[in-house]
Amino acid sequence: MRFMMSKQKIKFLALGDSYTIGESVPEQSRWPELMKKMIESKAFGIETLKIIATTGWRTDELIQAIQKESLQKDWDLVSLCIGVNNQYQGRSIAQYVFEFGLLLDMAIDFCSKKEKGVFVFSIPDYAYTPFSDNLDKSKISYELDAYNLIAALYCKSKGVAFFDITPITREGLEDPELVATDGLHPSAKMYERWLQLYGADILKSLDGL
Repeated sequence: MRFMMSKQKIKFLALGDSYTIGESVPEQSRWPELMKKMIESKAFGIETLKIIATTGWRTDELIQAIQKESLQKDWDLVSLCIGVNNQYQGRSIAQYVFEFGLLLDMAIDFCSKKEKGVFVFSIPDYAYTPFSDNLDKSKISYELDAYNLIAALYCKSKGVAFFDITPITREGLEDPELVATDGLHPSAKMYERWLQLYGADILKSLDGL
């Protein structure tokens, strides 16, 4: 892969919930911030990193938040990770099917490279955290597998990259350092693992700018 030597300024839009805003980790340890550093290390600069994400958001709440923004359609890179709160709050799978589709179309529309500049992270499995000790772990994993299958199929149909980080999150009980101090959310170490696995693939989407 060949990158331009001059600093091409990149606009990166990250959409999601607690897993994107980086609940319980320092700001510099959020995965979008780590991705920003990776982009800058490859002869790119960052003009804008905008995160639209809040802990607890469902798909409908993310849609509402996006609609309140005046977003241009000139983002070089757009990410999406959403759905865990739909599952946790017992929302219907039909709602997720419809609203994830809307969000993916929005992400593509905002991206200057359309589907080639968009990627989706799968939903982490919180059954493998101390938070779930009094919950039905099997049910959580089963339902999140269904959510992630829906997202993966949508991405395939749209030509969007889908990155399955869920297996890494299922190491949370074996390696407590992968879980933040709140006992639920990913730690900085886990976010680093996500990008060790998929960061190079994300950077490829910027090739040619």
